[in-house]
Amino acid sequence: MGPRPADRHPSGGRRVAVTGIGVKSPAGNGLETAFAALLAAGSTATRVDRLVEVDLPVHFACLVPPFDLDAYLTRRESRQIDRTTQLLLCAAADAVADAQLPADQRPDRVGVQIGTGIGGLPSMEAVTLSHGDRPRDMPVHTVPRTMANSPACRLAMRYGFQGSCTTYSSACASGTTALGEAARKIRYGELDVAVAGGCDSAVSTVVMGAFARMRAMSTRNGEPALASRPFDADRDGFVMGEGAAVLVLERWDTARARGAVIHGEIAGYADNCDAFHIVAPHEDGEVAGRCMQLAIADAGLSTADIGHVNAHGTSTLLNDRAEARAIARCFGRRPPPVTAVKGVTGHLIGGSGALEAAFALLCATRGVVPPVANLGSSPEADLVDLVSGTPRAVAPAHVLSNSFGFGGQNACLVLAPAS
Repeated sequence: MGPRPADRHPSGGRRVAVTGIGVKSPAGNGLETAFAALLAAGSTATRVDRLVEVDLPVHFACLVPPFDLDAYLTRRESRQIDRTTQLLLCAAADAVADAQLPADQRPDRVGVQIGTGIGGLPSMEAVTLSHGDRPRDMPVHTVPRTMANSPACRLAMRYGFQGSCTTYSSACASGTTALGEAARKIRYGELDVAVAGGCDSAVSTVVMGAFARMRAMSTRNGEPALASRPFDADRDGFVMGEGAAVLVLERWDTARARGAVIHGEIAGYADNCDAFHIVAPHEDGEVAGRCMQLAIADAGLSTADIGHVNAHGTSTLLNDRAEARAIARCFGRRPPPVTAVKGVTGHLIGGSGALEAAFALLCATRGVVPPVANLGSSPEADLVDLVSGTPRAVAPAHVLSNSFGFGGQNACLVLAPAS
């Protein structure tokens, strides 16, 4: 057997290039701005007055900074869609512009694959509060605003993409699941291009109140900038964030042939389920560790090929502990450096995995691992090599990016640097 063709994945399928990236995140509304904030390791958490006014236990969140919405959407579009869909469409516009897809691209060969964990629940909350006592007067756009698949369908409609248009809801793993499944569709010939990612805007009283009632969220109301602290000994819960991240995935051979700028590659993907508890991870990390191993094997690599790990790192006691054990199970006594983005951005729920994949691609290409924000001492330091203080220089290499969600939903991506 001769050498594998350069455009072929180790599985025999097509390689999957990333040719466009767009983000709307608490760290910034462009990839470079957000990445600089990530390297600086400063939390974006801030007080949210409406949470204080309703006397929630949690008064803060990580919000997307203001930007010119009119540059992306007409006033009519903005009125018809909710904030989650707005953020998704704006991030997608940046990603599609970045990819510079050819004008003759067949629309039936372009798909849309989007993940969301919360979907339109905040919009349903708002309309229930405003019209619950007079349901006959419900706003006409209530159903399309609140459908979980609205972001994906609106995106497909905006560009006329006629390929597979699918919404994934695997809790906090949704964005990673969407990217992984999109890559599979390209790898095995169902699509030539996929516009894929994740989105959520869940800073609402019902969602925040429900998570707070579970004691899943940090309650550091007096010092919100110190609240999100993945793997830190003094962590007390996650910080809610909002945002969207979209990647344009494309057949490697056609991307090369048209001279596209390639940001990197989705080289491996796997997902599985703890089948253990609806909100708690399996404490030994065995199933999550297996998911990491499967993703690495799917990329045709060994653990020694992974340059660093982007941890899910929610800043909750149980999740961080279980993930550290999972990483240790996967890599053994010589784990690669580990970072966790949520110390800066908070937890974007369904948007988190997609945003972190975008960051991971830059880290892989530029040979740098961001520090974990607010990390002092860690009870997991004997299991994983946590990066703290300042960014760590490493050789450009593949990155493993983890996402774990309620229901025991595990999803992992292996991302390769641009080459």
